[in-house]
Amino acid sequence: MVIFAIESSCDDTAAAVVRDGREILSSVVSSQVFRHVEFGGVVPEIAGRMHCEAISFVVRQALQEADTDIDDVDAIAVTAYPGLIGSLLVGVNFAKGLAMTANKPLVPVHHLRGHIASNYISHANLKPPFLCLVVSGGHSHIVEVRDYTDMRIIGRTRDDAAGEAFDKTARTMGLPYPGGIHMDKLAEDGNPDAFTFPVPKVNGSPYDFSFSGLKTAVINTIHNMQQKGMELPREDMAASIRQSVVNILTDKFMLAAQDTGHRKLVLAGGVSANSLLRRRMDEICRKRGCELYYPELSLCGDNAAMIGSQGYYEYLSGNTADLSLNAKAEKSIEISK
Repeated sequence: MVIFAIESSCDDTAAAVVRDGREILSSVVSSQVFRHVEFGGVVPEIAGRMHCEAISFVVRQALQEADTDIDDVDAIAVTAYPGLIGSLLVGVNFAKGLAMTANKPLVPVHHLRGHIASNYISHANLKPPFLCLVVSGGHSHIVEVRDYTDMRIIGRTRDDAAGEAFDKTARTMGLPYPGGIHMDKLAEDGNPDAFTFPVPKVNGSPYDFSFSGLKTAVINTIHNMQQKGMELPREDMAASIRQSVVNILTDKFMLAAQDTGHRKLVLAGGVSANSLLRRRMDEICRKRGCELYYPELSLCGDNAAMIGSQGYYEYLSGNTADLSLNAKAEKSIEISK
């Protein structure tokens, strides 16, 4: 079965053709980073306008690279939620137009389910059930994946996401957007024990995350040093921030794995590309005898191939939509429709 997929939830316009949820026939991504970098983050109105400019091109390119035609695909999948509403609407409306003109089934896909599905492309042998840590700029979840379309949230952030903590503190340090990537590289040359930051806890919810206090502590430390005329050791600061965030993520994730009995563990989302997170999880899983999976670096960020993968399983489960489908800025990963 061949799925044509569109992704436009934030600042990347993407289209892909995926076979049987596991094989990429084509994947095209048009990035907007060059436009948003001057603002230090994504500007929603600009993102929406740029999606309008790019979507026709990426759709044509994806079909050309797959050497196929829209009439030859079996279904059209699209990210319908969650994300920036203006961005989502561009992809959803374009997909609805394609589905109508080509008379193809329309499959709405949850963006975070797509991130999880990126692992199905990277690992042909990976099948549910497993426990997944989904970490990105806007989301931090621990999800029990009981089946391809049956998921339960074990833990989640109560405020900021891990990726947002990276990006906001990186901007305070003067690093360009997207800050998490630049911080990861800078941290490789720093001392992770140079600065100590608080480890937040959520009373009564041992698997939930909180990063706002950590983010505030980092920003206050940097501002205090600047006010005193002290030189900021950027490598040490980056390494200390990265270690703090990774410690929080891995400690909560492994506690949830221990308590739920899961020994097959998965990483997903943009922050799953973080080099320390991968190394730390590799080390922990080797010691505990757990299986660990994470996507190829090219599939960690937003892309349409992951939407095509999850779209395949959503279609098999009967999750299709008519032309009344609307985008939603927020929606739980637990809900299929």
